[in-house]
Amino acid sequence: MGGEVVVPWRRVQGGKPHRRPGLAGLSFLRTVETGIDWELQMVAAALRALPLALLTGLAPLPALAQGAGPLAAGVAPAAGLVSRQSFVADAVRRAGPAVVTIDTERTVLVPGRQRLQGFPFMDPLLRQFFGLQPGIGAVPPSQRTERGQGSGFLYDPSGLLLTNAHVVEGSSLVMVGLSDGRRVEGKVVGVDPVTDLAVVRLTGSGAWPVLGLGNSDALQVGDWVIAVGNPFGLDQTVTLGIVSSLNRNAAKLGIMDKRLELIQTDAAINPGNSGGPLLDADGRVVGINTLVRSGPGAGLGFAIPINRARQIAEQLVSKGSVSHAMIGVGLDQARDAAGAAGGVLVRTVMAGGPAARAGLQPGDLITGVDGQPVKTPAQLTQIVERSGVGRTLAVRLERQGQTLTLPITPVELTSLMRRS
Repeated sequence: MGGEVVVPWRRVQGGKPHRRPGLAGLSFLRTVETGIDWELQMVAAALRALPLALLTGLAPLPALAQGAGPLAAGVAPAAGLVSRQSFVADAVRRAGPAVVTIDTERTVLVPGRQRLQGFPFMDPLLRQFFGLQPGIGAVPPSQRTERGQGSGFLYDPSGLLLTNAHVVEGSSLVMVGLSDGRRVEGKVVGVDPVTDLAVVRLTGSGAWPVLGLGNSDALQVGDWVIAVGNPFGLDQTVTLGIVSSLNRNAAKLGIMDKRLELIQTDAAINPGNSGGPLLDADGRVVGINTLVRSGPGAGLGFAIPINRARQIAEQLVSKGSVSHAMIGVGLDQARDAAGAAGGVLVRTVMAGGPAARAGLQPGDLITGVDGQPVKTPAQLTQIVERSGVGRTLAVRLERQGQTLTLPITPVELTSLMRRS
């Protein structure tokens, strides 16, 4: 806290106030005759508690009593100023029982190899000279078991849980650990590598605790968020941070095989946190922890918005797979003269894709779809995804001063990838 803060003071007749350095760089007024007034002590205590109060919720500050006695009257200025119970503790207490540890096993094939590798044993003439027959010294292919760990959370009383696809994909065994000590086998219902989401169903019956789902569309930059998970196998680890940014495109992070607009947070997300919930201040899930940026820029965590995850989970449960509509364009943000989002700039067009067949060109500025204004690439991606495969969209765009409308029919992402 910089600068100098002057707090209220009560002048004593004949006293000349002067400044005295206080804690944390603050300066307090003081009267020569009486020393630090008891009222100033109460204010100082409140100021010292202020950083903690931002997290825990500050109780109303006691008014400075006029004419009241000093500390000898039995007033304890520090008592009762700060609630010892934080909103974080409340949120975690509600969410904790539904957060689970996921232990996985997968079988990996190890290819065969020659034991005698490298020069001179690679030369067939030398092998013949030394009497080494083909195949002698070869190590046959084998299998080994890889073990992994991640996090997840129960969202449906029937025993359905959400986690990341990379946590359970290809697993031959999934074991789920609950906070009450139970360990239950899980069966993978479906996996969507494009959004890195998976649904797992617990086997057997039981009273499964569940987490309430929030509304990620209502998040704002600066909102409190709480990451819960099991990093490095440390159960029920809780970290606190804020929403640092919204709609971070996965491609901008160098993740080209995902179609995601992510929540960025400074809440610590470490290996093993993957699949765990990102909670709001009320303990509702607003995101699914998925990755962290390490090295330069360390401390940047990212989560999948829960509204997007809810849509994917519904498709995985009902169909076992997810359909991703795509028109085959690379997009960038266009901005107006004031720097505000002003449409979507077409950067590239995939040859043979729906956009190319409709006549879309690099440099076109998309401003609307089906009469709905479009200002960001994330908006356009969401509209295409929600429209589904096969439904023709009326795309409004600007090209060299002209306004055009082109009919574009999205296709399935996998079919478009096979063409490229």
